[in-house]
Amino acid sequence: MQARFKILARLAAWALLACAGTASAQMYKWKDARGVTHYTDTPPPANAVPLKAFSTAASQPALPAELAAAVQSRPVTLYTTVNCAGCDQGRTLLQARGIPYTEKTVNSVEDHAALKRAGSAGQLPLLLIGRGKQIGFEADTWTTLLSEAGYPAQAMLPAGYGNPAPAPAAPPPAPSAQERALAAAKAAAEQAQRERRLPPINAAPDFRF
Repeated sequence: MQARFKILARLAAWALLACAGTASAQMYKWKDARGVTHYTDTPPPANAVPLKAFSTAASQPALPAELAAAVQSRPVTLYTTVNCAGCDQGRTLLQARGIPYTEKTVNSVEDHAALKRAGSAGQLPLLLIGRGKQIGFEADTWTTLLSEAGYPAQAMLPAGYGNPAPAPAAPPPAPSAQERALAAAKAAAEQAQRERRLPPINAAPDFRF
């Protein structure tokens, strides 16, 4: 029972990540050998007739040249966790200065292992600027490091720009075929059980099984 619960938990976590990623998925429109049109989020087969490739993501406005250059050469990643005052302060500083950044949350054992690989033994927040790192929040130090990395001192983010949503530092692995089959069987069994509980179409109001 416990093993089944863990599998379902992994499937739920993967589904949430999949839903979050759908907003930026690449979609393809193509025809097969029979002339049937398909819409998929994976590239079409080599022998297919590609009709159109398009992105479902809302296009981000272009960054100013100075900011874009800094992002390309020294991207910013912020590791955070819940109930962390320094994490909140660090996030506020980045947002106030208009720094594009990726946030990785540390909550699970796997997340902590990923944090250790990134360069921190457990202390948060962890700020990565390119290959440089700063453990713990110090406003003056963070400000200096960002300036040395080429980030503008004043916010220059264009209106409508949005940073990616925070994601686990160690995303759960994709469910195996066996796990997907188990989840599908469970869903089918639950649906069949719900249908058995439905009263007949012309049943009396006081009908009971």
